[in-house]
Amino acid sequence: MTPRLRLSVVVVTRNEEERLRACLEAVVWADEIVVVDAESEDKTVAIAQEFTDRVVVRPWPGYAAQKNAALDLASGDWVLSLDADEVVSPELRAEIARVLASDGPADGYTVPRRNIFWGRWVRHGGLYPDRQLRLFRRGRGRFEARAVHESVRVAGRVEPVDGHLEHRSYRDVSDFLTRADRYSTLAADDAVAQGRRARVSDLLLRPLGRFLTMYVVRRGFLDGWRGFLLATLYAYYVLIRSAKIWERTKG
Repeated sequence: MTPRLRLSVVVVTRNEEERLRACLEAVVWADEIVVVDAESEDKTVAIAQEFTDRVVVRPWPGYAAQKNAALDLASGDWVLSLDADEVVSPELRAEIARVLASDGPADGYTVPRRNIFWGRWVRHGGLYPDRQLRLFRRGRGRFEARAVHESVRVAGRVEPVDGHLEHRSYRDVSDFLTRADRYSTLAADDAVAQGRRARVSDLLLRPLGRFLTMYVVRRGFLDGWRGFLLATLYAYYVLIRSAKIWERTKG
């Protein structure tokens, strides 16, 4: 008989006591759960320890480095990498079981995400299906070392699966603005390091382009006030990212 393949779920955390429980409750069926925490100051570690004894606390070295550290701790044949604000649906669990039963045939799988904003799934504006490469053979996938918006590169064939992750990213507008400031700084530093420059015209044209793309071209208006607010907030993010690139290179 062929041995049953094992699945490791890996999660990185930092002050996620509000959302971590839902994330871990949805994957208690996995063979192993690994949580790598970046010195949280709330109850994150205590909550993680309710679900697994594989909890490691270490300083924050950056998004990709922290997630790769979690991958190095996994022992399963396959790995499912999650953020603490993501929840695996029953349909996705069934898809993962199918992959494990057949051991592939691909080496990595992209998963659609339902982004939840202010209590409702936002279907338009380019925010769905928002596929993320999260399921892959252990040893075949690594997170690329980028300052922000890290992603997995898999050595081998990649295919899509059905099912979905439920993604509750932003708690409220203040949370969006706080993270937009942090992410735009990282993205601007990354862009400048790669030799990118910004013109003053980018401060107008790029944010306007993002708003029109999300709200009109990708029909964000169908999501009502959520679609308008999200298009405006994402345009603001593009504005401050462009401004920080321009600020760093104008001399």
